[in-house]
Amino acid sequence: MKYIDLHVHSTCSDGTYTPAQLVRCALEKHLAAFALTDHDTVDGLDEAFAAARGTDLEVISGIEFSTEFHGKDIHILGLDFNYKDPLFLTRIQLFQESRDIRNRKMIEKLQENGIDITWEKMESAFGDAVWTRAHFARYLKDHGYVREMNDAFSIYIGDSCPCFVPREKVTPAQAVRLVRQVGGIPILAHPLQYRLPESDLAALIQELKASGLLGIEAVYSTHSSWDEEYVRRVARKNHLCISGGSDFHGSNKPAIDLGCGKGNLKISYDLLKQLREAK
Repeated sequence: MKYIDLHVHSTCSDGTYTPAQLVRCALEKHLAAFALTDHDTVDGLDEAFAAARGTDLEVISGIEFSTEFHGKDIHILGLDFNYKDPLFLTRIQLFQESRDIRNRKMIEKLQENGIDITWEKMESAFGDAVWTRAHFARYLKDHGYVREMNDAFSIYIGDSCPCFVPREKVTPAQAVRLVRQVGGIPILAHPLQYRLPESDLAALIQELKASGLLGIEAVYSTHSSWDEEYVRRVARKNHLCISGGSDFHGSNKPAIDLGCGKGNLKISYDLLKQLREAK
C-alpha cells in the first residue's frame, strides 16, 4: 500500500520546515506523494519539486485558500494544478492583498487590547512569509502574552474573540472556480473545524459544488472515527470524492506528524487516483 499526505505547510506560510526539508522528511517516511498546500501562496513549490527530482517521491502542486463564508474562515485546498499560469498568479496576488488588509486590522485590534505589536515587528519576526493567524499566535507566545499558541486563539484571535477579523471579498466559491480554471482539484478542507450548523454546511457545499468542488477532506489529523465517517457520509450524499491530509506545520502543531498525523493517519494513494479521475 502506498501512502500520501495531501495537506502540508512549509515556511512559505505557517509551517516550520522548508520545502526541501519536507521532501527529505517525506522520503524518510517512505511516502509516495505529498502536496505542499501553503496559505495563499505557491512560493515553495519550485523548491519542493527541485528537491524531489531524481527520487521516487511525487510532489503535488497545492495551495490552501483562506476565504470567508457567513463571517467564518473557510479553507479551500487546490491540488494538482498549473501553478505557473500567469492569470492564476495574478489572481492569488488579490488573495494575498486581502490577507494583508486583514492582518493590518488584526494588528490594530491587538494594539487596542494592550499588545505591543506593529507591522514592522511582525516583519522582523517572520519576514516575507505569508502571515496567518498562527504567526500572530507565535508572536503572542514568544512575547509572553500567552503560554501556548492555542491560548492565543482562545483568548485573542479565534473566530469569536475580540481581535478576530474575517477575510474581505474572497469567497470559497471564487477559490473553487480559480482552482478549476487552472486544471486543479478543489477540496473543502477540514469541514468540521468551522463548527457550522448542519444546514449552513449543506448550503456551503451546494454552493461550492455549483462552482466545481470535487472533494472534501474526511481523513484528517483531528478527526475521530465518528468524524471521518460523518464527513464520508456527507461526501457520498453530495457525490464528492474523499481527500485526506495531516495539516502538518512542524513545531507549530507539534502533535501532528507528516503523513501520519497524530500517529494513526493512513491516506491511501488510491484517494489521489480517484480525485484525478474526477478531474
